[in-house]
Amino acid sequence: MVGPALFKQPHRRFNPLTREWILVSPHRMERPWQGKVEKTHEPPGVTYDPGCYLCPGNARAGGARNPNYQSTFVFDNDFPALLSQDSVGELNESDLLIAQTERGICRVVCFSGQHDLTLALMKESEIESVLQVWIDQYKELGSFPWINHVQIFENRGAAMGASNPHPHCQIWANYSLPNQAEKEMLAQREHLAHRGSCMLCEYLAIELEHDERIVCRNESFAALVPFWATWPFEVMLLSTRHVGSMGELTKVELKALAEILHRLCIRYDNLFETSFPYSMGFHQSPTDGAAHPEWHFHAHYYPPLLRSATVSKFMVGYEMLGSPQRDLTPEAAAERLRSLNEVHYRLQKSSPTG
Repeated sequence: MVGPALFKQPHRRFNPLTREWILVSPHRMERPWQGKVEKTHEPPGVTYDPGCYLCPGNARAGGARNPNYQSTFVFDNDFPALLSQDSVGELNESDLLIAQTERGICRVVCFSGQHDLTLALMKESEIESVLQVWIDQYKELGSFPWINHVQIFENRGAAMGASNPHPHCQIWANYSLPNQAEKEMLAQREHLAHRGSCMLCEYLAIELEHDERIVCRNESFAALVPFWATWPFEVMLLSTRHVGSMGELTKVELKALAEILHRLCIRYDNLFETSFPYSMGFHQSPTDGAAHPEWHFHAHYYPPLLRSATVSKFMVGYEMLGSPQRDLTPEAAAERLRSLNEVHYRLQKSSPTG
């Protein structure tokens, strides 16, 4: 049993980047649903919030005052998860109780001075400015001899733990390679050693050939629902050219990245006509000074919404004790996203023709 027939039955799919399995149960989509399925009623946006600690000119929670910025603004996190002090401590009891100090730098990047914007509602030229900041930060933080990994990520929406709706993201740069990045590095390195080719270059070629999980693409990037997706509308964004980091992108590729980020975020918002929550992050080459020919630049989007703007997926029960499981197949999720308009639903409603 292969292909479409297999995909209609309960089956497992393998994630070669993390070397983990996911259970897919497509028949469960036929079960009755008794929960609410509704749209949210979003309050009208405000361009400036006097109570927002990220808005221009306002005092932050740590006491510092923001400049009157209009475009992007970067600052060291007032309550960082990592500290830059050079202190060393270690614990090891029978190779069971193991701990060690972890050094790092945490920063916040505000995308705009306008409080009610999101990437979906920004102009592509404004997104390009954000991308340039990300590139500069990746290079600057990665140049520290003790920084070996730079993680750029955005938590959007209260459902994903965002403490403030102002458009912003975080950057955590640390000494050690985090778990997910290390898994992906080892898997890509082994693939290159055994097959003599880049894992994600090969994978993207397969996806482009099948063209059933592609959401949208341009000459330089493709957004797709990965074959092994865990979250209902999970998306992986891949560069079509083999590069290890956004610092290697050309000006043309930078514009293409801004375009596809914009298009994808609009599709997300249009799916349930809500400001779509997600956790997004870029996975790029470690900054340890070594060559990483195995590494292919990409981003992961992990959104929680399942059936509507108010129904989320949670990792519970079997998923916490066994392995991740999903009912909506990646193929069906990609079709839903692919069929959506690329004009934001708010702009559609405000147009003279409706």
